[in-house]
Parts: sequence; structure tokens; C-alpha cells
Amino acid sequence: MRPRLAVRLVAVGVLLWGCGVYAQDYTIPASPTTEDLRGVSLLSNGVAWASGTHGTYLRRVDSGGRNSVPSWRAAQVPGAEGLDFRDVAAFSADLAYLLSIGFGKQSRIYKTTDGGLNWVLQFTSQNPKGFFDCMAFWDRDHGIALGDPVDGKFELITTRDGGAHWTPVPPSMLPPAMQGEGAFAASGTCIAVQGQSNVWFATGGKVARVFRSTDGGRSWGVVNAPIVHSNESSGIFSIAFRDARHGVIAGGDYKQPQQGGPTLAFTDDGGLHWTLSKAGPQAFFSAVAFDAPGQRVLALGSALTLAIQGNGGRRLSDLNLNALSVNGAGDALAVGPKGLIVDFGKPREAATSALH
Repeated sequence: MRPRLAVRLVAVGVLLWGCGVYAQDYTIPASPTTEDLRGVSLLSNGVAWASGTHGTYLRRVDSGGRNSVPSWRAAQVPGAEGLDFRDVAAFSADLAYLLSIGFGKQSRIYKTTDGGLNWVLQFTSQNPKGFFDCMAFWDRDHGIALGDPVDGKFELITTRDGGAHWTPVPPSMLPPAMQGEGAFAASGTCIAVQGQSNVWFATGGKVARVFRSTDGGRSWGVVNAPIVHSNESSGIFSIAFRDARHGVIAGGDYKQPQQGGPTLAFTDDGGLHWTLSKAGPQAFFSAVAFDAPGQRVLALGSALTLAIQGNGGRRLSDLNLNALSVNGAGDALAVGPKGLIVDFGKPREAATSALH
């Protein structure tokens, strides 16, 4: 959704659904940048990438040796110093994709296969009205990217060859948008994929809806979602699925981040129906993700850290973050303004009584 270009979403929390909590003794490693970060991708081997303003990307790899400590390095994509990278999708220490947002040619996709030594510009939006928000990949070769509505239709492009070609979904197959509806480029998580062909994306504005496709984006269904909406700053900001049936959406109003209301909902039928979470307190959430076992849910929200189990919750701390990634090993990594990086590690088991 376009108005958020000049907006800094504030603060974040960590939300847990299940039988464990994330340790309060999280670490904040030294950051090599002061740029605002809004994209992060964490791999199971500990390799991580992040992305942000002024064409910036970050990369974390093991520095070598048995007792080595992974360190972060920052750089800029040549020729992209004026771009805002809101999403990053990584598959190894060498292979990663970056998506920048903005009108027209500011919306681009880059790819590296050598750890950032060289970047290939794969896609540039040619429509001056176009504004891309987020992307997701089924695997390193098959991906999809979402853009705000142009002439009443959302923009969707797909690749089957690692981004060598990005093909627009034909307008006749695109889901129509409601007036005042769009997606949020807040954390790179307004679209989610699962399996080999399932894909969902979430919207906000005057409506809050979830679009669903089971054939890789060739046909779509859509349902209304019970998340707060009504203006350009509210709606669903993030969506995640742990399998074909179980998913979560999160959002709120970023201009009123501490305002309560329906900001978190779950589905157990693939997104056909959504049920509001009873856990609380609830506020604005910009990113949401399932942990590795798939039973817990992490969410980044408005200036608070929560541990939620069942219908109860406990405030843990106040942090200021924008985006979140959880790897297959259960580690969680978040990023935020001015280069902030927070490593939550793995969840630890906790007695239920500790959460109430």
C-alpha cells in the first residue's frame, strides 16, 4: 500500500503459541549498518541475510574455525543506492534475492549467486503506477511477487527458472481489488507459499482480505478476514502457513500501534475461514511466523514483547523491530530501524503457570 513509503513502522513484540517461550536473554549483536532494516531471511545452518534502505543488504556467515562467532557484514548493491529493499529471500550463503519497493522502476528484483560479489537485475516494473510489496519462493527456482492494484487488479509475477524470467500473471486471471485495498510492504511477509503450488496474500485498507491459490497463482479465491481495517494504515500486514491448512494473519493500524482490537487470527482450513485469537493483549503486528515444530507462532508488534500460550499472555520486553524470520531449526531472528538486529535463538520449554 503506497502511503507507507514514508512511514517508519514502530516496535515489535514476540508472541508465542504453544508449549515453550523464547528466552528473555536474547542477544543484540553488533550491527555493521545504521540503515533501517525491513527484510530478513534466516537459514537452518545459521546463515542469514537482511535488507534495508539505500540499497543495503547484510549477510551473516560463520567466520571459520571450531569456536568461531558468526559476524554480520553490510554492503550496497551497485547502482541501487537510492532503493529501499523491503524483502530478501535467501537459500544459501551465496544465493539470495532482493526486492525493492516504490513506484514504477523503483520496484525491482535482484539476485546474487556469489554471496553479493555480483548482483543481476532480474526485474524492473515498467508501469509507472506499479508498486511491488513482497515476494515468496517455493524453492530456489520457483517464486512469486505481489504488487498493489493497477487499474483495479493486483499485480503478480512468477518465475520458474530462478528469476531468469519473471512472467506477469495475465490480467484476466488476476483477482480484482476493492476500492482502497492494497498490500503492505512492511516486512516482506504479505505473501506466503507452501508445498509446490499453494500461495496466499493478505491485504488492508478499507477492507482486510486473504487471497488464496492452489495452482501457483493461475486462479484465485478470496475471503474477508476479521482483522481491523477501514483506512490506508490498517489491515493485514503479514501472513504465514505451517502446512496447507494451518495459517495465521496479523496486522492492525500502524498509525495507532498500541490500539487494541482484532489484530491476530488463525485458520485450520487453508484460509477459507479465519478465527480471531483470544490471546492478548493485542496491538499492531507487522510480521508473523510459525516456529520450526509448527505449533508456536511468533509475531512482531507494537512496542511490546509477548509470550502467548492458549488464551493467556505475558509481556516480556519492549523492542523496536520490523521483520522476522524463523528457520527450520527453530531459531528466530528479527531486524528493525537503524540497523537493529535481535537474535532470539531457540524457544525453551516453560511451565504453563509461568505464562499466566
